[in-house]
Amino acid sequence: MTTGVTLGVEEEFLLLDRATGLPTPRIGEVRAAAGHEPGVRREDIDTELLQAQLEVATPVCSDLDEVAGHLTRFRRAVGGAARRANCRLAATGGAPRAGAPLVPVTEQERYRTMRAEAARLVDEQLICGMHVHVAVPDRQAGAAALGRLRPWLPVLVALGANSPFWEGRDTGFASWRTVVFGRWPISGSPPFFTGAAHYEELVTALLATGVVSDRGQLYWHARLSDDYPTLEVRAPDVQLDVESAVTLAGLTRALVVTALREDRRSLLALTPSPEILQAAGWHAARRGLGADLVDPRTATSSPAASVVGAMLDRLTPALKELGDVDRVTSGVQQLLDQGTGAARQRAALAKGGTEALLDLIAPQPAQPAAAVSTGR
Repeated sequence: MTTGVTLGVEEEFLLLDRATGLPTPRIGEVRAAAGHEPGVRREDIDTELLQAQLEVATPVCSDLDEVAGHLTRFRRAVGGAARRANCRLAATGGAPRAGAPLVPVTEQERYRTMRAEAARLVDEQLICGMHVHVAVPDRQAGAAALGRLRPWLPVLVALGANSPFWEGRDTGFASWRTVVFGRWPISGSPPFFTGAAHYEELVTALLATGVVSDRGQLYWHARLSDDYPTLEVRAPDVQLDVESAVTLAGLTRALVVTALREDRRSLLALTPSPEILQAAGWHAARRGLGADLVDPRTATSSPAASVVGAMLDRLTPALKELGDVDRVTSGVQQLLDQGTGAARQRAALAKGGTEALLDLIAPQPAQPAAAVSTGR
């Protein structure tokens, strides 16, 4: 088994009002209530751009069992804190409903500046992703690996699609979150990088334009982390359930490990143009696993199951060395058989209406002994 290839997972969630299902700005109350729940502390819950969002992050993990344990703990504990604050923790890539008034931004200077410069876009950032950090030896290796794994990022978009609804309507997309993120100036598949110097050269040039104010606004589907010695993959929506998240985390780690080991000769055979990658990512966001995907090996359409199978074949040696092959393969097959989060959301709405949809994306934990007053 390969050792030393650590990973961590960040999950973003929405807070929905328990009565209406609308996004509700209660991050302050949820963080305050966290002290009453075992397994989570106030400082474990990070704020996000809007006050109806939050983020939790696992510690550095050595294996997928660790990842699963931390994600389960956080979902249970933060879900309990949300209930104490009279709201629901929703694991969906996009808010299925929206209403007035608008959800305010978090009171930080960076977020206030973003709101002033991109008002409508910021107002509509009620989206949640899953970010997987995989350790890399150094930024040189990480930047080179980024260039090699980028053709497969649209497949992760498709597997991780979990945001079909927006403002009370079906968008026709499996991952509307991907579309919303695509409105920002720097988004989608990253450029090809030869190494760390090339990466920094482009980032410096982008910042010099003044169009993006900081490195945090480089919203590529994958990038080098500025806080950790990792390559950060940001393509999937947050997942409905822990096991789907673990499956995507395992795939991502194997994708990075494989890319770290490939040489330039293997890369030359798999270099789709930026236009092909943009089209592939958009199409993956639209269809999920429900139809065809763009096969990065041929730049032509193939059945989704075939493209996913090709990626699994490519990653199998790394998955075996990491001890993840059975778990990840089984998880991928479950997504193919039962559908992505988007497909499951649509099925829940069709079968049981809005209440069934809310019960799927925001299951309610047991009633706590005492609720925290929100003053609302």
